[in-house]
This record gives sequence, structure tokens and C-alpha cells, in this order.
Amino acid sequence: MYDSTLADAPAIREPLHAPVARLVRGGVTEGVHYGSVVVLGEGGEVRLQLGDIEAAFYPRSALKPVQAVAMVRAGLPLDGELLSLAAASHSGEDHHLDAARRVLALAGLTEDDLRNVPDLPYGAAERDAWIRAGRPASRLAQNCSGKHAAMLYTCKLNGWSLHDYLDPAHPLQQAIAEIVEDLTGQRISRVTVDGCGAPLFAVSLHGLARAAARITTAAPGTPEARVADAMRDHAETASGTGRDVAALMRAVPGLLAKDGFEGVEVAALPDGRAVAVKISDGANRARIPVTAAALVRAGVDPALLTEFAGEPLLGGGAPVGAIRPARTLDPVPAPAPVRACA
Repeated sequence: MYDSTLADAPAIREPLHAPVARLVRGGVTEGVHYGSVVVLGEGGEVRLQLGDIEAAFYPRSALKPVQAVAMVRAGLPLDGELLSLAAASHSGEDHHLDAARRVLALAGLTEDDLRNVPDLPYGAAERDAWIRAGRPASRLAQNCSGKHAAMLYTCKLNGWSLHDYLDPAHPLQQAIAEIVEDLTGQRISRVTVDGCGAPLFAVSLHGLARAAARITTAAPGTPEARVADAMRDHAETASGTGRDVAALMRAVPGLLAKDGFEGVEVAALPDGRAVAVKISDGANRARIPVTAAALVRAGVDPALLTEFAGEPLLGGGAPVGAIRPARTLDPVPAPAPVRACA
């Protein structure tokens, strides 16, 4: 049904990205990452925008908190660790696999019912161990298995068919699409298939930031608040041990953060301040430094974000440079005090 309260779908165009980070080696700019950044204030106003924050783009896994909210609204009864896994791009650690099995068991299902693509674990250490053990790719090890297990459980609870739960026309995916539009405040531009096989919805970077802010500012006990609490309380379940997104949530009190493939990051605070980042070339090395700089522009204490400045560039094993966010992301200096005339 057409909802007149929603903004029009963002335009499908080649985004007009801007420089958001520089690779400086030995005092010389060696490379430039382009992208787009939006910073929202407590009232949802745009405090900063770089690049093209209104063009249609795919948020990839950064949309998982929204998908999890949709499932909770549809009756998914999970909380805590298991709900965090439903919104996770997990590393494939033992506790991730065990949690996915627990969700499937609650639904009376097994790994064989999953329809995500088989893969090796996403975490480097877990992947290496998997390969050394000669284990084949599996649906459970794939980083989206928690989301897919939760999707199946939601379908089982609602009496929806299981074999075709990834079809965009399926009641589950229609319910998710409705909540994507509700939380982003705009209609979806296009639907395609994500890497795991689930439907993927094109929105704007601005809409993604708005959705994250709506999740973190929701009243206690609501589906949005339950998802936010679960991810913040179980940050390593939503990502993995040693992952930057978990470390970011641990470092900044109350922060909800989620990464996505192709250089996407979204983060929001309980008062509604939010940032969203898209690195044009998908480079992970620029994603976190740019996100940290955007959070400083949102008012987060820079002292909380020092570890997220990015890995140093090495020459002969020694640091010779760094990834530096664009100067347009530098904190705005406080105005000089006005002196009274003598």
C-alpha cells in the first residue's frame, strides 16, 4: 500500500562521492579514498554531509539491525545473545555457531533448512583453522547464518512457508521491506540479492543513518530497543572477537554500530546523533578512520576514539605514514572568546 508519509525513493544514479580519506606516506599523498558521509544531530538534522547522501545505494549488512527489528515486530521472541546474532555479520567462532544452532533448535529446524550460501568463516583465524582441519564450506559458518536462522524461526512462528523464505514476495521479506521503509522514512528504490542470498534493499545513506537513530532512540522494551540492547550488550556476538565494530561499541558508551561489505558503516547514540559512511571503493582501511572522524563531528569525545585512527602505513616495517580523514571532517574549532573593550 502506498504510504504518503514516506519520502520518495532515492534516485538511482552514480553517486557524486567526495574525497573522505587520504593515504599519506612520507608527507606525500599516495592515494585518496572517495565516499560519502552524513552526520545527524539529536533532532535528526543534517550537521554534516560529504559526497552524495541522497543517492540510492545498498547498505549491505549495515541494514541487519533494521531487518532484526522487523523480525521482532513479526513476533521473533529472541533477546540477548541470540537476538544479537540475528543482526550479526559474525566471524564464525564456536559461540556464533552454537548460537545459530540454538535459534534453529528453537524453531525445530537444522542447518539443512538454511538457504544462505555455504561459506568458510569470515574471521581470519577461524577461517585458517577451518581450512587446516579440512572442513568444507557450510551454511552455518557463513557470516549471515544467525540472520537466516532468525528468519526461519520468524516464519515458523507465523505459519509462513520455509523453503522460499528468501523470495522477495514472501510474507517475511514483505514485512522486512515495510520496516525498512518505516525506519528509513523513504520508499525503497530497488531490490536485489545480497551475497548471502537474502533480498537487499536500496535506500540512501541519509535514510540508513535515520533508521539507526530511530532504533537507538526508541522507548525501552520496543523491538527497536531490544535489538539495540542486544547488540550493545553482546557486541562480539554481533561481529567477533577483535573486530573493529565490536571495539567501537565497547569504546563509546551507548553506541550502536554495524558494518557492511563494500565500505559501509552506520553508528548511532541513544540521543539520536548518528553517522553513516560509504567508502566508494569498498576499502575497509578507510571505513573505521572516517567513521571515527564523523563521530567526533557528531560530538563524541575524541579521547574515546584514538584507537580507531587506522593502521599505520609501513615502510621497511616501520611506520612512515597514515590514513587521514579528509580535512572537511576535522572538528569545528570552538569560537574564540570575545574580549570586552577596555
